[in-house]
Amino acid sequence: MVGDRKRPAPFAGFSPFARSLLFSASSSKPLPPPEDPPAAAAADEIPSGIAGSSRDMPPPKRAKRADPSSDEERYSSDDESYSSDSDDSDDASEELDTVQADFAFYDPKPGDFHGVKLLLKTYLDSKPWDLTGFVDLILEQTTVGTVVKIADDEEDGEGNGADGSSTGGNDDLFGLISVLNLGRYSEHRCMKDLKDYLLAVCGDKDTKKKLKQMLGDKAPDVGLLVCRRFVNFPYELVPKMYESLFDEVSWATEDEPTQELRDSFRFKQYLMVVRVLERKTPAKQKAKNSTEEDEPIIYPKLEDEIFRELSSWSFTFPISSEQSAQQEMKNYKEMGLVMAVKAEAIPKFRKKLEDLLSE
Repeated sequence: MVGDRKRPAPFAGFSPFARSLLFSASSSKPLPPPEDPPAAAAADEIPSGIAGSSRDMPPPKRAKRADPSSDEERYSSDDESYSSDSDDSDDASEELDTVQADFAFYDPKPGDFHGVKLLLKTYLDSKPWDLTGFVDLILEQTTVGTVVKIADDEEDGEGNGADGSSTGGNDDLFGLISVLNLGRYSEHRCMKDLKDYLLAVCGDKDTKKKLKQMLGDKAPDVGLLVCRRFVNFPYELVPKMYESLFDEVSWATEDEPTQELRDSFRFKQYLMVVRVLERKTPAKQKAKNSTEEDEPIIYPKLEDEIFRELSSWSFTFPISSEQSAQQEMKNYKEMGLVMAVKAEAIPKFRKKLEDLLSE
């Protein structure tokens, strides 16, 4: 890793299903205007130890395409190629105004505060809570956690800011993944607010009992897994985000300076708080030309469906800060979803996620 950059390995193209769901995410962020056309090849290669794959070396970083935030591109499933390969048709270029962007993985830094806070703004719905403290915990834990930004050639160095962060980090931050030990941070106000909120929204008596155990006696063995990203985040990078996270968790159990810290990453369970779209009315008999709108639940983050399938238990709850639904989602309401997944199920999750993106 050079200059704290974590370089993702090669990735597959968007699946049509992933494209069809991107519009349902709760927040979006425009990509910056395109720079000069990137070179078709680059001299530097991704080290095989970082790539973690026996596949051919990936195309140069600047040739990778990010999914723009325009609705026209978001709903399209006809063009599956990178923008660098789309010069065959002038008409296609006019219809799909793509923007080339270069994403890179970095360790969290204090300079990422506002970008991370923006991603987590609706994490606990509209509840007043110590969001600032929560963001601080994520940024202080640099050994486990990743932020994904628009890459800047100048960031290959040690950064321009006094804290080693780049000056434009907040504007370029598009994704975040981390995991926090509930027991280790149990005395922090933000974690107390989180526990109170989850217990308040859990309506099932038996499930609340299990949740209370996770938040109480079992908390030192539970990791709160947080993954947030903007709607125009390239979904091909998602498996690499999780691969990076779980690899870092494994390394932390060996590399942290004290036994207490090493043990704090030996998670037995993971707890997740995410969003789903749930149909408002009972399902009707499917018509011949039915679409995904007939589904009882839609997962804006496709990996959450895998997590739920592997979860020990889960529950949904209504939220008050529901985003204004687009026409395609008028029959759906946004709901909160809490899931508990055993650590032993993570290898199966990683395999399923890779398979999903390769379909």
